[in-house]
Amino acid sequence: MKQCSSLVRALGPRLNLFWAPAQLAVLAKVVDLNGFSAAARSLGVPKAAVSRAVADLERTLGARMLERTTRRISLTAAGKLVYPHAKRVVEELDAAQVLMSKLQNPATGPLRVVADATYGRVLLSPLVPRFLESFPDIPLDVSLHSLDNAEPWDVAIRAGLPGDETVAHRLLGELPAILCATPQYLAQKGIPAKPEDLRHHDLFTPESDRPDLFQLEFSRNSQRAEVRIVPRLTVNDPAVLHASAAAGLGIGLLPEFLCRQGLATGRLREVLPEWSLPPAASLYAVYPATLGADPRVQRFVDFLAANIVPALAHA
Repeated sequence: MKQCSSLVRALGPRLNLFWAPAQLAVLAKVVDLNGFSAAARSLGVPKAAVSRAVADLERTLGARMLERTTRRISLTAAGKLVYPHAKRVVEELDAAQVLMSKLQNPATGPLRVVADATYGRVLLSPLVPRFLESFPDIPLDVSLHSLDNAEPWDVAIRAGLPGDETVAHRLLGELPAILCATPQYLAQKGIPAKPEDLRHHDLFTPESDRPDLFQLEFSRNSQRAEVRIVPRLTVNDPAVLHASAAAGLGIGLLPEFLCRQGLATGRLREVLPEWSLPPAASLYAVYPATLGADPRVQRFVDFLAANIVPALAHA
């Protein structure tokens, strides 16, 4: 016991720093509620504990945080500098409590899943019955539409990441890209023998920063080739690119998984198959950060990662 007491005395200042986040939270409560008694009631602790926490914080930081009068409490100059940090501590604690509440009281009802129609029909739809079979206790509510739709969702499957810091994400895999055209088109226009030959063809490409110019980047072993072309069609929906190529109107730069059936049946033919292209896109599962601890979300995203990745592999 004597050794323990000596250690506590020796670490006194450091222990104050250890408890500083809690003291900051108490300071924010006192300021927000304009009183020690109100803060004590909100925190469910004695008023003396609140006063002691603020005094310990002032001692740790070496400056007074509060000016006290009989009617109100105000921040000192030092307190005004510290208060924003104290407020963030409270916000983080509140967020942590929400997460713990969700963990201890998991959500019920269907897991709402949304996916872009192109990826949903080809990649997600075969996995839905397998997931339901593996996890009979997790019902699904699946919608295939744009993520811009106002309907709420729990998990979204999309290409690329949204510019939203409130969502978490997991990379499911890269979408290999290939060039495809119908045998009829190639018989009429000629089969490109090298990347530069594409300049003489009608190209369908995804959207880029410059709709009037698109740069194709090829690799073959140690060789590299860059070809700038003027596309006949640019569009942000790979299904439209596939439909245009399948109609025999030109060569489409497409996610490989969209072309598998056409290649297998001979309705499509791969162009420059000995050359590799950068991935068409990165496929992600995204979900609200507040649902990161939800076991339904964890199981579904783990299932996607385990099963979509093999489906994306270029055979």
